[in-house]
Amino acid sequence: MLDLLPDLFDQYPSKLQLLPLAFKPYGAKRLFWGEIVTVKCFEDNSKVKEILAQDGHGKVLVVDGGGSLRRALLGDLIAQSALDNGWQGIVINGCVRDVARLNTFSLGVYALGAMPIKTEKLGQGQINVAVDMGGVMVTPGMMLYADENGIAVSDEMLNFAFLN
Repeated sequence: MLDLLPDLFDQYPSKLQLLPLAFKPYGAKRLFWGEIVTVKCFEDNSKVKEILAQDGHGKVLVVDGGGSLRRALLGDLIAQSALDNGWQGIVINGCVRDVARLNTFSLGVYALGAMPIKTEKLGQGQINVAVDMGGVMVTPGMMLYADENGIAVSDEMLNFAFLN
């Protein structure tokens, strides 16, 4: 299965919301899904690092970085931590760095762009709060589905049995 979202939108058009931001893929894993955990931060990835150091099996981190293109909220070291802790993927309304390395990780990573400059670590940000991703309110516990067709969220886990 390479294209999940077209089939999900055909089957569940009223249960999905497409995130309208222009995300680009940066991890080697282009198709993933999981329960949403959120971080809201601006040019400080302290909380991103904190969350991705925890168990992430079956989960996806959604980061509202305010769309900033001035600092990278994820690099290879934090992405390696996410991989080591079983996270399915990371979606960032902001930037990443260490792009060549990220592309070798079996981790889903979508972001607005790349930026080589790291953030300052000031311990600022909020964990598990509702975040606005291009006009779509995303809350912890929702489900996220991502592939190269786009990224969508749902209030509930969708059944894939119809794909068989």
